[in-house]
Amino acid sequence: MTIFDPSAILDFCKSELAWALETLEALVRLESPSDDKAAADRCGTELERRLGAIGARITRFPQQGSGDHIRASFGDAVSPRVLALAHFDTVWPVGTLERMPLRRDAGRLYGPGTYDMKGGIVIALLAIRALRAVAPGLLPHVVLLLTTDEETGSATSRPLIEQEAAQSGAVLVFEPSMGERGALKTARKGCATFELRVRGIAAHSGEPYKGVSAVLELAEQLLAIERLQVGEHVSVTACMAGGGARANVVPDEAWALFDVRVPTLDDAARVERALGGLQPHRTGAQLAVSGGLERPPLERTPGVVRLFEMARAAAAEVGVDLGEGRSGGVSDGNFTAALGVPTLDGLGAVGGGAHAADEHVNIEHLASRAALAAGLLARLARATI
Repeated sequence: MTIFDPSAILDFCKSELAWALETLEALVRLESPSDDKAAADRCGTELERRLGAIGARITRFPQQGSGDHIRASFGDAVSPRVLALAHFDTVWPVGTLERMPLRRDAGRLYGPGTYDMKGGIVIALLAIRALRAVAPGLLPHVVLLLTTDEETGSATSRPLIEQEAAQSGAVLVFEPSMGERGALKTARKGCATFELRVRGIAAHSGEPYKGVSAVLELAEQLLAIERLQVGEHVSVTACMAGGGARANVVPDEAWALFDVRVPTLDDAARVERALGGLQPHRTGAQLAVSGGLERPPLERTPGVVRLFEMARAAAAEVGVDLGEGRSGGVSDGNFTAALGVPTLDGLGAVGGGAHAADEHVNIEHLASRAALAAGLLARLARATI
């Protein structure tokens, strides 16, 4: 029987820190925005090369409108199967490196895509390398799915993600941790987008009483919709709005787009019912609501809790006090959790500045995060969630 030695795993990860940094910098230099297929595919080709060098079995899934997705598998196919999720598309257009160059400063590596989430990809690869080198008998069947459209909604990758998750006993998401604290994400809010369109009656602005202002009706609806929010848990945010066509015409059209974030499916259903039940305040006005849930919430189920307890034990073995929390943002883990597959998120880099000019990872944590992930994978090779 293979003996798991956390100290040996951590020592290996520390000894390979230079490899991890070189890999991360190489991936960041290959800028890969979601909407630039050619750029994303260049990064994907480099990922394939590096995955092959560490023994992965690789399948590439060609796409038309986005970069090709990559599936890499490791370990014995008869072992317990774990799906590791990551994406290599970023929000940064090609050329961002000219104004946000890669740089190391005070123990941090700065650059577009370092934190969200190429650092997480490197951590996953280093964890797999560590197990292969130190405890090969404890490497489960790991399927690492690397996608290219997470930042734009995962339209082409979602079917593949759900297909792989349905065949797995657990899903580990290598999205960034919760900032500088390094906490994992045991819950994520679901997100929905709704549009409210208001029809009024046009009239000359000199005789407004002859018309029905869609803009004023929308204003009253916005105040009513704001009351659907419940503390910090349920948010209904009007993000865009507009109406009218000319300065001297009572507007007969107005609209607003709402971003909705909910911690549970019950909350999602409640908000959807409330929006669908809106009634006009002004006689003659008409309302139409469209839209719905785009990513279901990742709820903190017993399976998620068991995964986190495994991760916390693995972290303790390498001297890390691991916390947990709920994120208002979403990831592809929302999809897998909704299938009922235990999903643990935030296993990626410690750092900050996602989608911001100061995006960075903390270099000193790369080795311990990889050792944590290796310890969790080793536990999953021997356990049933």
